[in-house]
Amino acid sequence: MVHDDSTRFATTNTRTRPMTIRCLIVDDNDRFLAAARELLEREGITIVGVASDCAEALRRTSELRPDVTLVDVQLGAECGTDLARRLADANSADPRVILMSAHAERDFIDLIEASPALGFLPKTKLSGNTVRGFLTSAVA
Repeated sequence: MVHDDSTRFATTNTRTRPMTIRCLIVDDNDRFLAAARELLEREGITIVGVASDCAEALRRTSELRPDVTLVDVQLGAECGTDLARRLADANSADPRVILMSAHAERDFIDLIEASPALGFLPKTKLSGNTVRGFLTSAVA
């Protein structure tokens, strides 16, 4: 069942509650990682871990099995769209990656469209509801 505010719901006995979403955040900026973690946890997203480079992200994804991985397009010298492809190859059944950046989507449109990611999220629009919206759209 999908609620108007893009929150996915699951029924347990007679109570309805938001479905738990387990998320891994990949970004090379420690301040952004801390801020994003705090924001998303406050909005009901469970942050199972963070990573700052591709190798760490691949390890953490394998061990933590998040429902979704938020990946910065620019990871220092590494490319987030390359990581999205590697995550899709490692978990071809359901990669569920959302690319994000502080820069405009138009700056990366060709890379984003060629990637297996669910889509692009400007960092300024990051919220629990936007993450839920991407996942709801992927299921629909």
